[in-house]
Amino acid sequence: MDIIIDTVRIRLSENPKLFDQHKPTIIFLHDSLGCIELWRDFPKKTALLTGCNVLAYDRQGYGQSDPFSCLKRDNSYLKTEAEVLCKIIDHLDLKQVLLFGHSDGGSIALLAGALYPNKILGIITEGAHVFVEKETIEGIKNAVQLYKNTNLKEKLYKYHGDKTDSVFRMWTETWLSNEYRSWNIEEYLSKILCPSLIIQGKKDEYGTIDQVNSIVKQTFGNSSALIIPEIGHTPHKEATDIVLKESNSFISKILNIKLKK
Repeated sequence: MDIIIDTVRIRLSENPKLFDQHKPTIIFLHDSLGCIELWRDFPKKTALLTGCNVLAYDRQGYGQSDPFSCLKRDNSYLKTEAEVLCKIIDHLDLKQVLLFGHSDGGSIALLAGALYPNKILGIITEGAHVFVEKETIEGIKNAVQLYKNTNLKEKLYKYHGDKTDSVFRMWTETWLSNEYRSWNIEEYLSKILCPSLIIQGKKDEYGTIDQVNSIVKQTFGNSSALIIPEIGHTPHKEATDIVLKESNSFISKILNIKLKK
C-alpha cells in the first residue's frame, strides 16, 4: 500500500485500514541501507507474540518509495525523518504507537519520542546512535570497501533497484563528512517521556556501549539496556529469540500499565 506524505509516495508493508483499532501498532523503522523486505519475518513474529498490529515502511529514497529529492543531506536529516514519521502516524490516524528502530531507525525513534511525546507509548532501539564515534566512522569506511570489492551492491540492488547507489552514497557521504562529525542528539533525550528498551550487540561494528549508556542515563522516561554478547549491529537477525523475548516482555509491561490506567 502507498500513501502520499508532502507529495512523496511512501510504501507501507500493510494496509492499516485492516488493523484492529483496539490494538496498539508497532512501527518498524529500518536502518541506513534497509527497507521493508530486509526486516524479513521479524515484524510478523513480533505481532504473534505481542498481539499488536505491525507496520513497516520504506523511507523516501529506499525500497519502493519515491527516490530522494535531494543530492546531499544536512545534519538534521534524522530529525526530518522523525517529523515525516509523525505525519505518517497522523495520516493513518494511529492512536497507540510503539516504535522499533534499527540503527538510523533507532535514532529516528528517539527523536520522534522527544518531539512528539504524546504520540509514542514506548521505544525499542537496536544499534541507535546519538553522537558520532570513531568506531562508527571506521565501520562505514569498511562498508565502502565492501561496496567496491564485493557483491554488496548486487545484494542491495534486489531491494533498492536503480536507487541503490544513491542509498549507499547518502549514508556514507553524510556520516563520513567533516560537517557530520559534530552531529549529536543527546539534548533531545531528556524530552523522551515514554519507556525505552535500548538494545545493542556487544560487538557492534558501528558503535560502542557509550551510545547505550548515554541514552539510558538521559531519557526522562524509564530506560533499560539490553547488551547481547557475541553479536554485532543487527540483533534482531543475530539473536532473534532473545530480542523477541525481551521486546515482548517490554511491550507487555507497557500495555499492562496502560490498561491499569
